[in-house]
Amino acid sequence: MNSSKAKSLMVVVLLMAISGALLAQSKTERSAPNWRTTFQSRLALYGHRNWIVVADSAFPVYSQPGIETIAADGDLASVLTYVMKAISSSKHVRAAVFLDKELQFVDEGDFPGVTALRKQIQAVPGKSAPTSIPHAEVLSKLDDAGKTFRILFIKTTTAIPYTSVFIRLDCGYMSDPIEQKIRAAMDGAGK
Repeated sequence: MNSSKAKSLMVVVLLMAISGALLAQSKTERSAPNWRTTFQSRLALYGHRNWIVVADSAFPVYSQPGIETIAADGDLASVLTYVMKAISSSKHVRAAVFLDKELQFVDEGDFPGVTALRKQIQAVPGKSAPTSIPHAEVLSKLDDAGKTFRILFIKTTTAIPYTSVFIRLDCGYMSDPIEQKIRAAMDGAGK
């Protein structure tokens, strides 16, 4: 075989390999796990100081490493219900829930369905009542946490502003009063 035919054959083989790789990648993207599978695998790894955000459809994708965004094929209320049930069933973490303070002021006339969604969001968290803080403040908390800890954003199909629910994970097997008791004992031992 002359060198011209060998080069042509190598090019054909290379093109076939690239085509196969592209087809495999395309198939992988189509058969990627659904959001529930991704969420469940992250929840098993996450601990206190990690965050999970169930976001409205306009929430941006962060470019920072360690902050992951996945798309859910459901509305915010149903995704939030699933997420909170999974967290509540978990022994290693519990949820501290934050809402945008601005949500209280979104008008039903501007965004039909916001009143019902507010009620659904307030009803879901369960064990502890959500804390409402300004949007910029919760984003600042996420920015700070994202420098060290992983964050998972689950974007929903809901198109109503300020409806995102921000969940900071805390230790599930130790309560805040027990933590305070330990800190007080440490302070007493140091005197």
